[in-house]
Amino acid sequence: MQVIHHGGKDTVTGSCHELRLDDQSILIDCGLFQGADSRNLEIDFSTRNIVALLLTHSHIDHVGRIPWLLAKGFEKPIICTKATAELLPLMLTDGLKIQGLNNRQTERVLRKVKRMVIACEYNEWIAIPTPFKMGVQLNNGKDHSRPNTLYARFQPAGHILGSAYIEVKLPNQEVIVFSGDLGPSHTPLLPDPLPPERADYLFIESTYGDRQHDDIATRGQRLKKIIERSLRDGGTILIPAFSVGRTQELLFDIEQLIYQHDIDISMPIILDSPMASKVTRSYQRFKKLWGNEAKAKLEAHRHPLEFEQCITVEDYRTHQRLVNRLASTGEPTIVVAASGMCQGGRIMAYLKALLSDKRTDVIFAGYQADGTLGAELQSGTSEVEIDGEMIKVKAQLHTMSGYSAHADKNDLMEFVCGIANKPKEIHLIHGVPKTKSYFAKELKKQGFDVR
Repeated sequence: MQVIHHGGKDTVTGSCHELRLDDQSILIDCGLFQGADSRNLEIDFSTRNIVALLLTHSHIDHVGRIPWLLAKGFEKPIICTKATAELLPLMLTDGLKIQGLNNRQTERVLRKVKRMVIACEYNEWIAIPTPFKMGVQLNNGKDHSRPNTLYARFQPAGHILGSAYIEVKLPNQEVIVFSGDLGPSHTPLLPDPLPPERADYLFIESTYGDRQHDDIATRGQRLKKIIERSLRDGGTILIPAFSVGRTQELLFDIEQLIYQHDIDISMPIILDSPMASKVTRSYQRFKKLWGNEAKAKLEAHRHPLEFEQCITVEDYRTHQRLVNRLASTGEPTIVVAASGMCQGGRIMAYLKALLSDKRTDVIFAGYQADGTLGAELQSGTSEVEIDGEMIKVKAQLHTMSGYSAHADKNDLMEFVCGIANKPKEIHLIHGVPKTKSYFAKELKKQGFDVR
């Protein structure tokens, strides 16, 4: 058994891990490189012996290189949860637009991906190689004919809708766990991830392995204070947010503040992201995957992701008019728009128009990778370049870690320590070297063998 990392080992983007066993391999994720990680997107490893691609979730840094995998000749099943299967085409469409593919090329890729996807339930063992025929979904493989058949199972990871950590059972009954991205504890929208019963070899993300997030109560109060200042002084609150996960958490909290009459109910909440709107509808269709608090709101006939004050901007002309209006009037408004790291997307027009206005607030609610405009702004720079134009930064900038979709140090430690049978080896992935080094020391203090 051997695990080879093709991306996402010492960075937080480009996740791609290959598990080799004798003459066959499975691939865990195939993500896009982002920010300072500017490696070539072409697949530079052999796909000949890969019998399946397993996806932990639909974020672009975990699925964005799938089109290049297909271009390499890969035609084996793509296995994921049902919610990930629904979100995957949306995320790939967005990623392919960024890469410059036209609509016809994008549609060709999507048709092929949809034929290759096998959507499965959580907590269901699937045999790999899986009996598979293009266009036919068989989500309970029963091929026991090969002595080295692997089995895989998806378990809720609490990161975004459909996210999972993946258990892989080897022929000798040992279990390898790939965490994907684990979500934080006690978020209201999705249930907490529960540790596996067994993980002989654990490959775990370490994005925030060196810090703690704000708790849920704190994030709501901080958001309230920023909104109150905006109402008092005027100006727009800009929230660059990932379309999957962060946007829905923000809408959930804003609805709560409105319900409690903690903010002026007349203040418009603008969701200016067509993809985020589609993803939010997917969240609504998969209500059975929500956490107890979110389900309780539904039972009370509240709509935490679709409420009266939330206005969705679909077409580009309306988007342009809104940017111009906010730049000229300075009226209090909350705008949630992609991309989350300020690398393209509709947020860019708002930043270009409003960063130089001291009444503007910008809230960073997610990880900003090195080399992105979001990271540059977060560092406190006084001037940035947008569309070839230098823009003075006079807006007030805020970082709210409580909205991170990633587990923090305590959450990760709790996940590892909650595994009943102590892992033989722990491998840290999906983290920068400094963070990984810190978290490795913390794990070693608890007696774990960290590689």
